[in-house]
Amino acid sequence: MTPRRTGTLSAASVAEIERQATALDLGAPVSIRVNPRARRLLLRVDAASRQVELVLPKGVAAEHGLKFLAAQRGWIAARLEALPAPVPFAEGAVVPVFGVPHRIRRTSDPAAPPVAIVGGEIRVRGDMAHLARRVKDHLVRLAREELSRRARHCAARIGQPVARVGVRDTRSRWGSCSAKGAISFSWRLVLMPEAVMDYVVAHEVAHLAEMNHGPRFWRLVRTLTPDYATPRAWLKRHRGQMFSYGCATAPG
Repeated sequence: MTPRRTGTLSAASVAEIERQATALDLGAPVSIRVNPRARRLLLRVDAASRQVELVLPKGVAAEHGLKFLAAQRGWIAARLEALPAPVPFAEGAVVPVFGVPHRIRRTSDPAAPPVAIVGGEIRVRGDMAHLARRVKDHLVRLAREELSRRARHCAARIGQPVARVGVRDTRSRWGSCSAKGAISFSWRLVLMPEAVMDYVVAHEVAHLAEMNHGPRFWRLVRTLTPDYATPRAWLKRHRGQMFSYGCATAPG
């Protein structure tokens, strides 16, 4: 059945729908987004934010969105259940670095650096209250150093300049490349096997020459990382797991 269409929803109307959706108690926060290009109601559970997202086409009545959410309660519960358990940056937690498991351990050695990755451990000195922040800050710095080095080396192979390389806590993409040659990566790439990190680097560096995903782009990616299909598939399989690291708790 085609949903009945009305006028464009205002921001206040969207907020009201979100409030009513929360009352459905679906087990996770609910966000509502109106997309004028959408042709039908779309529903997904986002592994990064651990929330339910409902996309409404322009003009679809709010009540149809709420009824759709209620009807999909079982599907939503199954998707939430399938998400990997959160792994907070806490003492004893196991976190991958370049794909290799490392256990977080607090050290009281006053001569030790604030954070050190050594011997299969992430050793953190100082107050327990600052442990999570120190672990994340260290991983972000490591990601910035590694990704910058790898991106510039990769770009030199194809004779392309890099304006700058940055890292962010992105939620939708592992990397991006601007028309001005600025490349940005998710810091979470440092958690992944090196072959996966190198594929993402090659993907974004290839955009320095080809700002599209056409045949020439993929030929260039293959030149930089011949077996790109394997790490590309790894990213799809492990996306939810990568976003589980550093989560404090599951949503209530």
